[in-house]
Amino acid sequence: MKTENSSSLMRNFLKYQLRSVEKMRTTVWPKATDGSVHVAKSIALAIRQRQQENKHIVLGLATGSSPIQVYRELVRMHKEEDLSFRNVITFNLDEYYPMPPNARQSYVRFMNEHLFDHIDIQKKNIHIPDGTLEMDDVESYCEEYERKIKYYGGIDIQLLGIGRTGHIGFNEPGSWETSVTRMVRLDALTRRDAAKDFDREEDIPYRAITMGIQTIMEARKIFLLGWGQHKAAILQKAVEEEITPNIPSTFLQKHKDVSVHLDYGAAELLTRFEAPWLIGICNWDEDLICKAVTWLSRKVQKPILKLTTEDYAENGLSDLTIEHASAYNINIRIFNRLQHTISGWPGGKPNADDTTRPERKTPSKKRVIIFSPHPDDDVISMGGTFQRLVEQGHEVHVAYQTSGNIAVHDHHARHFLEFCIELMDAENGDYKELDTRVRQMLKQVITKDINSIAAQETRLVKGLVRRGEARAGARLCGLEDEQIHFLDMPFYETGRTRKKPLGEQDIQIIVDLMEKIKPHQVYAAGDLADPHGTHATCLEAIFQAYDRIKEKDWAQDAWLWLYRGAWHEWPVHEIEMAVPISPVELLKKRDAIFMHQSQKDRPPFPGNDSREFWQRAEDRNKHLANQYRALGLAEYEAMEAFSRWKFDWQTGEKPVKAAREAPEPDSKRKKAKAKV
Repeated sequence: MKTENSSSLMRNFLKYQLRSVEKMRTTVWPKATDGSVHVAKSIALAIRQRQQENKHIVLGLATGSSPIQVYRELVRMHKEEDLSFRNVITFNLDEYYPMPPNARQSYVRFMNEHLFDHIDIQKKNIHIPDGTLEMDDVESYCEEYERKIKYYGGIDIQLLGIGRTGHIGFNEPGSWETSVTRMVRLDALTRRDAAKDFDREEDIPYRAITMGIQTIMEARKIFLLGWGQHKAAILQKAVEEEITPNIPSTFLQKHKDVSVHLDYGAAELLTRFEAPWLIGICNWDEDLICKAVTWLSRKVQKPILKLTTEDYAENGLSDLTIEHASAYNINIRIFNRLQHTISGWPGGKPNADDTTRPERKTPSKKRVIIFSPHPDDDVISMGGTFQRLVEQGHEVHVAYQTSGNIAVHDHHARHFLEFCIELMDAENGDYKELDTRVRQMLKQVITKDINSIAAQETRLVKGLVRRGEARAGARLCGLEDEQIHFLDMPFYETGRTRKKPLGEQDIQIIVDLMEKIKPHQVYAAGDLADPHGTHATCLEAIFQAYDRIKEKDWAQDAWLWLYRGAWHEWPVHEIEMAVPISPVELLKKRDAIFMHQSQKDRPPFPGNDSREFWQRAEDRNKHLANQYRALGLAEYEAMEAFSRWKFDWQTGEKPVKAAREAPEPDSKRKKAKAKV
């Protein structure tokens, strides 16, 4: 009994420690789908309970990418489990202003496409802010919106996403806690994030109508959803830092019933993942020790081999030195581990001892596939390694998974169409049918006919632009045309930034290429911070392809290395191969990136980073080299990093590292965190 009481006290203490850091109840899920299904089931349960009481229920709904899978699950339950929405009244958080309801970017259209058109909700029970009002009518309309919410008894369940400024709804930084439904001016970062949904930057509204902080806080239950690494930084602030109007989502810490649901990518900067030793007792393994030592080295600004027992003790790591010998021995162990990740032979070094090298020495000449989600990710993310693999005699293939055709400005398409017309005119050939077709496409681009620009023929032109650029970049790296593959995975071809779910045909395309080449090495984008989600979908297709080929004799030799793209880099403790890049190789990598002219200067989808892609790549590669130097390792001009994906060929289970998962307490997974 005494032991049980002690264990209970320890568990309660650890929970208290976690709660003292995380100021909102936070659940972390392996995948966004898992969390979305849980939230949808909670909403469905509440709807059914109210139906049994013969009462209505009021839902506050959000738009954006975060709630889409929740809506998908609610629709499924309606169709397959007889979930009725006849007693549901909804109030949406916000709407752009001005915005007609039938516009592609309208939240009215969003809600209809993702939820309302697929369920039995009564149209009179749907309330979405009106983006067509005259300016003089907005204030009275907002007051009426508030009155309607109160008339129905207030919001029972409020669904929220979070913007990278920390906004909830369109309550931007500086919003006051007592704010109610009103018109607001959108933050510049919010408008940049919205660019993916608009054809031109000038089309993005500067204003919106939104529920206020007070309106949101009056909801009885709140679900805050956050998916993806690009949300990690702001979610850490929202969950762990002090309440401030500069991060409006921090006001949620005051709510009596708010629950935060994150996937592992979105949660990676929470203290329980970033530095779990500061919260509770850890199950120390080599990966977690490496993470702690590199963290400590950065924190005290000392090379690894200079860390002392006092450094460990003063920074919450005394347990580590007690359990694992002296600081000196730990330092040596981790220093050697990191040293062994550095290799100038990404395909393996022939006739060398490969015991501590990241890659096998045999076969000395490997067949390699580099998967590139977009037509430029290969050279942006691993251009130096790409060149080195070719120079060292490996048979390298590059496979562009999507066309990237929506990421081409109209003026680039116009330039190529005009070139075609002038060429046909100069040749005086019989191109009448082609000439008519090209001139029609040119007219669509010039007049900026939105519907026509999104049409298949015009996207074909933009896709051809990117194909030509991709060929030029790959040729600069040393490939012949037969080693360049354009997969054009169907999930991407919607003409919009929002893509279709991964389908059977997408996966089979990957399987077919793998079967054809039978690679010894595969490189793929593990950059799940891509804000548009294309990288994640492309990676999932590769994972599923591996699952299907696992019975093949050659498949187990096809090692998969994951690189990061323009959005993110592997943390040092997760790097398993670091390829040094010389100054000359870095310049050649830049030249390969320059081949992608349509993405230079001002790409259509730059994300939150104003630098050009070549600048991001070089800065990231140099920063990684500086990190290695600061840890006391050799100094290089730049480095590209990779983490190996290890598939369990018996069970078909994906490893934790590939999906950026963090293990559960007391788990048997490779990586460990605090038992909290």
